[in-house]
Amino acid sequence: MDFLTLDDVEFSGKTVLVRVDINCPVDEKTHKISAAERIEGHAKTIKELADKGAKVVVLAHQGRKGDPDFIKLYQHADMLGKYVGKKVTYVPDLFGDVAKAAIRKMKNGEIILLENTRFFDGETEEKTPEEHAKSPLVTGLAPLADYFVLDAFSAAHRSHASVVGFAKVLPSIAGRVMQSEVTSIARAIEKPKRPCVIVAGGAKPDDSMKIMGNLFERGTIDRALLGGVIANLMLIADGKSIGNDEEFMKKKGYMELVPKAKEFLVKYDGKIELPIDVAEDKDGERVELDTSQLPSEYPIKDIGKKTVKKYAGFISEAGTVIINGPMGVTEHKGFDEGTRKILYTIAGSNAFSLGGGGHTIASIDEFGMKREIFGYISLAGKAFMESLVGKKLIGVEMLKESAKAYRAKKK
Repeated sequence: MDFLTLDDVEFSGKTVLVRVDINCPVDEKTHKISAAERIEGHAKTIKELADKGAKVVVLAHQGRKGDPDFIKLYQHADMLGKYVGKKVTYVPDLFGDVAKAAIRKMKNGEIILLENTRFFDGETEEKTPEEHAKSPLVTGLAPLADYFVLDAFSAAHRSHASVVGFAKVLPSIAGRVMQSEVTSIARAIEKPKRPCVIVAGGAKPDDSMKIMGNLFERGTIDRALLGGVIANLMLIADGKSIGNDEEFMKKKGYMELVPKAKEFLVKYDGKIELPIDVAEDKDGERVELDTSQLPSEYPIKDIGKKTVKKYAGFISEAGTVIINGPMGVTEHKGFDEGTRKILYTIAGSNAFSLGGGGHTIASIDEFGMKREIFGYISLAGKAFMESLVGKKLIGVEMLKESAKAYRAKKK
């Protein structure tokens, strides 16, 4: 493995800084946080370190400065403690005297959560890892620690002080969430079991095209099954008028993508599957019609039953399925059918499935599906998408760089 994991280091008696992402939804009126899946995931890394006798110092952010969810982390400490199964002490300081004193007093197996990293203005400044390593956050905490564990894959695309600064001055290790995210994405993208298909939908056709373009070019995917706005865009590029929805596409600026969509259809001829029928919203009623019957005066909000059956055939034969976005407007009653059936088909197939993105996760949860029935569901947002479009994540690259230095020193 290109980076160190928790299996590679002896942690007993060591002070370990652990950067997690436990950013939670916050009620604007009560300022109370609601449970986030990320807390449960990161709790496993923290518990393992504590069980191994480490002194665990947790670093995390919440919200952005000026936003209603920009709050202190005492609630997070309580919630994290419930998932870890032992007390997590909140320290209302980040790198000042109070924080330093709390760290020095720690005993083996104890856990503390320092204050919101974004209370430090320098945290979010776009600087190089070398520059962040000189920040008061890093220079204040690093001398008190033996190791740095980066578990926040969802923040790994950001060159923020608490994400990249410590790796320049401390041996840096991937936590269990980071390890699972990176290895699962690599399994689907770098060496997928064939055939590999992507199910692409949602409301961001430009992102879908970037992802498809990258995965086709690197030879990852063999076929793309389209729904949502990207399907409408490709139908237009294929010479069909979709009626009512074209006004929406113009307002969003998506019609500017039509020339590129036409290039895709030519370049990847036979590899891009478009809906053969759609479900339109006729005054609140779901009405299905073949795409040969378009245009329609009513908005398209889902793929139809014939398309579901067609796509299910490709999914049943696949070795790997990448999921990026719902097939329709799932938040509108009666138009979640295509997404539900496709997700259940993927879950019931023999393929390794990789999914991510807010709307994909929301759909899985809305349908009462357990995430464990899929191969891997990423809890990251932009970091997951950037991985799919082929971008290197600076946090992951810093882990690799640190691992090389650590192994060289050990020889």
